[in-house]
Amino acid sequence: MVYLIDLTGKIVHTWKMPHPPGLYGYLTDKGTLFYNGKIPNDTFLGKAPFKGGAALEADWKGNVLWEVRHPNHHHDGRLLKNGNVLLLCATELSNDVARKVQGGRPGTEEKGRIWADYLVEMTKDGRTVWEWRSWEHLDPAKDVITAVQDERSEWTHGNAVMELPDGNLLVSFRKISTIIRIERRTGQILWKMGAPPLSGQHAPTPLPNGNILIFDNGPHRLDESFPFSRLIEVDSWTSEIVWKYEEGIRSNFFSPRISNAQRLPNGNTLVNDGWFGRFFEVTSDGEVVWEYVNPYFGPASKPAKAQNNNVFRVYRYTDEEIARARAAV
Repeated sequence: MVYLIDLTGKIVHTWKMPHPPGLYGYLTDKGTLFYNGKIPNDTFLGKAPFKGGAALEADWKGNVLWEVRHPNHHHDGRLLKNGNVLLLCATELSNDVARKVQGGRPGTEEKGRIWADYLVEMTKDGRTVWEWRSWEHLDPAKDVITAVQDERSEWTHGNAVMELPDGNLLVSFRKISTIIRIERRTGQILWKMGAPPLSGQHAPTPLPNGNILIFDNGPHRLDESFPFSRLIEVDSWTSEIVWKYEEGIRSNFFSPRISNAQRLPNGNTLVNDGWFGRFFEVTSDGEVVWEYVNPYFGPASKPAKAQNNNVFRVYRYTDEEIARARAAV
C-alpha cells in the first residue's frame, strides 16, 4: 500500500500495488504514482530489506500503466524526462576489483564476494539502453568503506539516484559516504563530495537555486567523536555548506539509516527522521512548526517488541499537485 495523509494524519487516499514496497514511491510531474516494488530472489541482494525488482507507474485508482523488472534493482528508481526509467542496481564485483576495496571488517564479505552498484536505463517495454558502472569510475583503493565496523559484503551501497534539471545524474553511496554528479553523455564524474563532512548520507535532492539538500545521517563521523544527524544544503560545485539544521544538543537528532528532507514552497524544510518514523517541518532558523509520528508498526509477523515504524522517504504535495494526481489517466 501507498498512503496519502493530510497534515492532521488522516489517510485521504491509498494505492494498492501488485508488489510489496521496495522502500517508496512518489508522484510524478504529471500526477501519476511511480512505485518501486519488491520481488525477492535467492541472492544476497534478493534477500536484503532494500531489495527492489520492479518499477511501475500507476494512476490515481491504482491501475498499472506499465511495469519493468530487473533482478538487480534495489533502493531507488526514477522516471526520466525522456520517458525511460533509471534503476539503481547492484552486482558482484570481479575478484580483481574486490581485492582492491579498502575499509570495513576483514572477513565479512558475502561468501567471499563484494557487491557494488551500477545504473541501468530502460525503456518502458524493458529494453536496456544505457548503463553506468561504479567500478569503472570510482577507485576502490581511494573511495573506501568509511566505517571500520561495516561489513565488506558491499562496497558502495547506493541508496539514491536523481536526474538533475540539465539531464545529468546525482547518486548517493552510503558505504563510502560519497555523493557524485555524473555527466549523462560521457559517464564522467563531474563533482564528488565525501567524508568528511558526509557520513552515511541519504537522499541528495537538487534545489531550485542549484544547491543540493542532503540528509546527512552521521553514524560514523570522521571529524566528530560521536554520531548525530543533520540536514545540510551544499553548493554543488564548491561543496560549501551554506545552510544546516541540527539540534542544539547534536546527539538529540540521530537517524542512523534511511531518511530524507524536502524544501517546501514556503521556504521551510520537511524532515523525515526515518529510523523513528517522525516527520517534522522546520523553518530556516531551525524552529519546528509541525510534527507527525507514523503510528503504523510492522511487520505483523514479528512480536511487538521487534516491530518498527521506519519510513524510507516522505514527500509533501500541494493541493494543486493532488488535484493533478486525481485527474491523471
